Amino acid sequence: MDLRDFLDMGGYGGFVWTSYGLTALVLVLNWTSARRSEAEQKLLAQRRTTTNKENRI
Repeated sequence: MDLRDFLDMGGYGGFVWTSYGLTALVLVLNWTSARRSEAEQKLLAQRRTTTNKENRI
């Protein structure tokens, strides 16, 4: 068995590698989206905290 046979996966390599690629893409997009959302929520929380402190004075 050589590398070409492994990558071909008995004729199903196109389906297998495409599904791996799409899965990796979805995972990266999900991680990126979560990081962006976390940063936005932290910024909003910081703004709320700052606004509440100013209103108390």
